[in-house]
Amino acid sequence: MSSRKPAVLLIDPVKTGEGYKKAARDFGLHVVSLYTVEPTELNSRWPDHTRDDDASLYASKALDVLDALTDIDFEVKAVVPAMESAVHLTDVLAHELGLAGNEVELAWARRNKAAMRAHAAQGGVRIPVFRLVYDLAEVPAAAEEIGFPVIVKPTMGAGAHGVTLVRSAAEAKDLRIAEENDLFGWPVKEWLVEQYVRGREFAVNCFSSDGEHRVMDMWEYRQPDSRDYDFPLWNNVQATRDDPDWARVEAYVHEVLSAFGVHRGPSHTEVKCTPDGVYLMEIGARLPGGPATDQWADHTAIRPFHDALTCYLGRRPAIMDQDLDIRAIFGAIAIRNDGAPGTLVAVHGLAELENHPSVDKVLVSYQPGDHVPVTRDTKSIPVGAWVSGPDQAAVVRALDEIRALVSLEIAPDDTD
Repeated sequence: MSSRKPAVLLIDPVKTGEGYKKAARDFGLHVVSLYTVEPTELNSRWPDHTRDDDASLYASKALDVLDALTDIDFEVKAVVPAMESAVHLTDVLAHELGLAGNEVELAWARRNKAAMRAHAAQGGVRIPVFRLVYDLAEVPAAAEEIGFPVIVKPTMGAGAHGVTLVRSAAEAKDLRIAEENDLFGWPVKEWLVEQYVRGREFAVNCFSSDGEHRVMDMWEYRQPDSRDYDFPLWNNVQATRDDPDWARVEAYVHEVLSAFGVHRGPSHTEVKCTPDGVYLMEIGARLPGGPATDQWADHTAIRPFHDALTCYLGRRPAIMDQDLDIRAIFGAIAIRNDGAPGTLVAVHGLAELENHPSVDKVLVSYQPGDHVPVTRDTKSIPVGAWVSGPDQAAVVRALDEIRALVSLEIAPDDTD
């Protein structure tokens, strides 16, 4: 019998993924955390990331991780992707360690968006028309082939970081993307140029066990108007099962999960739903971020981190079979800076927001005196809130009330 201490290997357990540390303790497992985020980005955004670790490792290549694991006194029982950055490496390591995981041959296709598109096309999964480019100078020709408007996105990104809507040939010719690094701090080396699909956009959260899939919930990304967009977060509203698009989105996502070799664990799949069908935006074989995990824990029978860890330990979680005991409908709001960059003078209505009866949590990213960029991704949302209510109508009313309460006062940058 091994004398090594049983542990779970958590990859990038920061932000929402930090919840796995407590779940591991509840399972009687030690916590070995592996951090793959670029070091400067990691330390600036999460300076206390090693809190509650029994061991902390830093590497991004499987061989380096395997070597590091031989030098510590822990026996890994499960490998867990705690953030989007981890989904590829998780399944490679699980495969090498002989542990439960998803289909390793498709691990790269579940992370790199170019590989994701190529695999979907090969398997007959409906996707936007796309081209892969290695320099922004290639965007105009690719866009002309596809037809405007197009979306340009880094293949290894997340959180809409660096994602850019290009409406015309003139915009393609003059395209400059300020974000030279992806959300995790690594240089962007390639981009997808793809057809802009107009339709309702949903995020679909599932759990899978031994190839069987169950939808936990769906969220619709709602925009302030009908204009094309490249950043989806404004009002997010949980869909209900009587939604006219629920059934076909659910069936399509089951098809996607099977096509991409997702056999176990949570997943977060984003799709657009149009009259001619459902299109894959991206698949993430990991828990959703943002409000879903906290709100599940507070208002349903889902224990997101415990249920996910059960899957990665190779067992079937109860959530695959039991009633979800949904006691509320959820929503989320992003108070964006859609104007010019500048210095934050004040957030008006913040106290009223914090005291609103439907608000579960308030997130404030900037303080008065901070420079606030135009909101383009999840890192640059000035104020957000998570809400819940007895039904969808109550959630929508709460979001409307919040927008009437809260406003940003920003002194624009001097452009002279």
